[in-house]
Amino acid sequence: MRLGVDLGRMQQHVHLLHRACLRGKEVDRRPGDILAEVQALVDEGVLEVTLLGQNVNSYGRSFADPEQPRDRGAFASLLRACGDIDGLERVRFTSPHPAEFTDDVIEAMASTPNVCPQLHMPLQSGSDRVLRAMRRSYRKEKFLGIIERVRAAMPHAAITTDIIVGFPGETEEDFQDTLDVVEKARFTSAFTFQYSKRPGTPAADMDEQLPKAVVQERYERLIALQERITLEENRKLIGAEVELLVASGEGRKNAETARMSGRARDGRLVHFRPEGNIDTAVRPGDILTIVVSDAAPHHLVADTPILTHRRTRAGDHFEQGRLPKTKPIGVGLGLPSIGAPEPLPTQMGCNA
Repeated sequence: MRLGVDLGRMQQHVHLLHRACLRGKEVDRRPGDILAEVQALVDEGVLEVTLLGQNVNSYGRSFADPEQPRDRGAFASLLRACGDIDGLERVRFTSPHPAEFTDDVIEAMASTPNVCPQLHMPLQSGSDRVLRAMRRSYRKEKFLGIIERVRAAMPHAAITTDIIVGFPGETEEDFQDTLDVVEKARFTSAFTFQYSKRPGTPAADMDEQLPKAVVQERYERLIALQERITLEENRKLIGAEVELLVASGEGRKNAETARMSGRARDGRLVHFRPEGNIDTAVRPGDILTIVVSDAAPHHLVADTPILTHRRTRAGDHFEQGRLPKTKPIGVGLGLPSIGAPEPLPTQMGCNA
């Protein structure tokens, strides 16, 4: 169903699956219900949606509606159908799984203009031995093959990942395998974590728990490598023209630097000055184009004049302090809807 909306970006999250309980069997929402919800959000001024699932690649294998036939290509078809919704400017999704990621999804991403050239593909470890211990069903060669095919179809795609350092039994050789994959994959960024014991999990009872000092030292090496790669990749965009969806509150130093912030189509954060070819004033939710002038490991800077500025309904709604509000469609997750709650009825009599 619906999660919190980021008003500044006029972005909305739409769930693909329904769970009867938090840890029950996953079942998938009907494509028609999802598309109807996306259309309702677009009608409310939303420009960007993110399709969410535990594993988006498994979408279509178990629909909640028994009349809906099993369809292994359902997710790719859903992406293409999102491309037919007028007014929907950006579509993202998370998270896929390396073991089940298919070429039809890559083709749908590359051929559907409003699907953003951004992919989050969790690696966890570059060591086959550690992946096996984690009970992951893919190996590093399969993972790197996916990255290669994505880049062949979308050369400028931004690919991000998750990595865990210090899993029980991880050797220096295993860790070097992870560094090797990071070097080859050249991720735009990575969410990196130090393994820590979680009571009740199989890993907590494994032998060869690593000393904290070892995990910390490896973690710092991984961070240094990834930040070097991120900066190198970001610097390649200096001088490039990018389209930004203006955001609200993403730049912590914007007040000091007189800058605003936005997200490029590939998800990179860009800080810019609201100067140049502007229609009245730049607002969160508006769309603009600008040339990148500098780069840092975690963001880009565009201290150049704005080339084009398009005022949007999303920007209008931001000025009005208005949130998108839609009714539940189809199978939901029991989560609250977006927007101000309806007023409670006036109570009468003894209960007043």
